[in-house]
Amino acid sequence: MRQQVFPRRHIIGLGAGAVAALALPRLALGQELPPTPECGTDPKATIAQTEGPFFKPKSPLRSDLRAELKGTPVMLTGFVLTRECRPVPNALVDLWHADADGEYDNRGFRGRGHQFTDAQGRYRFVTVKPARYTGRTAHYHVRVQAANRPVLTTQLYFPGEPGNRRDGLYRRELEMTFSGASNARFDFVLGGA
Repeated sequence: MRQQVFPRRHIIGLGAGAVAALALPRLALGQELPPTPECGTDPKATIAQTEGPFFKPKSPLRSDLRAELKGTPVMLTGFVLTRECRPVPNALVDLWHADADGEYDNRGFRGRGHQFTDAQGRYRFVTVKPARYTGRTAHYHVRVQAANRPVLTTQLYFPGEPGNRRDGLYRRELEMTFSGASNARFDFVLGGA
């Protein structure tokens, strides 16, 4: 079951407009996002996956990870929800990924950051698309931690990537949905508690 089947809105538009939207992230934060239409049909919790060898605690509190990164811009937005489809405010969402050369920054915090969901359970990151590296397709790593719930560690994938079929960890249920080339969406559904 794909968790992010939603009507999408363009923040400013496609093409150059989408890049302009990345330069104006406040527009995306104020955007109203509809709740998932699958809420009433017993939504499944988001699938957990390994954090891999590159997790690093104490990432900086920031939603814009583009500093010192080159590559195709991506704005990743969505909600953190309970299985009852209630928004989870103040959930910590930690994102980390490889750079455009397929390398992780293990000395600093390039390509790493976290934020907290707002009162409606929304989160937003502005970053770049990571490169594939040996054995792996392009992906983001994410940890979601909310009060009185187990930590969810998972990975998000790009639809249509040639490396998806060869990556043993890839799961279609963890694909982000895109509106335009740069606007990605994924809603996390937390289990437990």
